[in-house]
Amino acid sequence: MNRHVVNDPGAFGKVAVLMGGDSAEREISLMSGGAVLEALLRRGVDAHAVDPADGLLEQVQGANYDRAWIALHGRGGEDGSMQGLLSLLGIPFTGSGVLGCAIAMDKLRSKQLLSACGIATPAYAAIGGPADFNAVIDQLGLPLMVKPSDEGSSIGLTKVESADELPAAFAAAASYRCAVFAEQWITSDEYTAAVLHGEVLPLIRIDAANTFYDYEAKYFSEQTGYVCPCGLPAARERHFADVAAQAFQAIGATGWGRVDFMLDERGEPLVLEVNTVPGMTSHSLVPMAAAERGIDFDELVWRILETSFPEDDNGLAA
Repeated sequence: MNRHVVNDPGAFGKVAVLMGGDSAEREISLMSGGAVLEALLRRGVDAHAVDPADGLLEQVQGANYDRAWIALHGRGGEDGSMQGLLSLLGIPFTGSGVLGCAIAMDKLRSKQLLSACGIATPAYAAIGGPADFNAVIDQLGLPLMVKPSDEGSSIGLTKVESADELPAAFAAAASYRCAVFAEQWITSDEYTAAVLHGEVLPLIRIDAANTFYDYEAKYFSEQTGYVCPCGLPAARERHFADVAAQAFQAIGATGWGRVDFMLDERGEPLVLEVNTVPGMTSHSLVPMAAAERGIDFDELVWRILETSFPEDDNGLAA
C-alpha cells in the first residue's frame, strides 16, 4: 500500500480545497468540496475554500498554500489542466497527475488505451457526424449508448433504441464540444471499485431505478440501491478488483480514484471508465466503499490529502 502516513494536521500546512469551477459538474463539485472542507476543518487542518471560477491565480498567489485538495469535477479540474497549473505553481495536489487525469477524462481514448492493454471494455465506435450513423448501428446494434468523450457524471449520455433517435442523441453529446462515440448497450449489474493508496476497497453493486445510472440516479435519487459488500464470492470479487487495479494503472491514475465496470455475457468485467476525482457527496461511492473498510468520511478525506505527498520511483510513498 503506497501510503505516506501523516499524523499531525500541521504537517499538511495551509490547504486549498478547490471546488466549483465552471464545468458542467460545478453543482456536484461544490457539494463535494464543501463536505471535504468541513471534514478537514474537523480534523484540525488549516483548510480554505477556493473556487477557480473566481480567479484561481488571484486567490493563490501570495496566499502561501502548501498543497491543494482537488474537488473539481469535469473539464478544467479533472482533465489535467488544473494539475498542470498547480505543478507550475509548485503546489502539491491530491490524486493523479497531468497524464492520468487527461487520459481518464477522455473516455474515447481511455477505451482505446484499455483495449490496447488487453483490458475488456464495451464495444464502441466514434461518431464524426451523420455519415457515420448507419455504420455505427450496423456495428453495435440497438439499443446503444451515445456519449460525449470529455464529460463525467453521465452528463450528455443518451440511450438510443431506434435509428431515428440517433441524430438527437449525437447532437446532445456534440453540444459539449468534444468527440462523440457510441457504446454497445450492456444489460448487467454495474459495479464500482474505489482505489486508495494502491488498494482496491470493497466493491459496490449499483441498482439504479432509472434506465441507466444517470446524473439524477448518481447524485439525487433515493431510489438508487447500493450493495456493499457486493455479494460476490470472495474469489470473484478479488478477480474483479484485480481488473480494476489494472485499468487504474493502465490509464496512469495514482493516489485515489474509482473504476466503473459492467459484466459481459460470461460474467467477465467490461471497464466503462476510470474516474480520477470521484464525487464526495452524500450519495458518492468512494465514501461508501471506505466505510465498509472501516474508514469514516473524515479519515478518508485525510488519507486522500496524504496522496499530495510524492512517491518514489518504485511507486512507494517517499
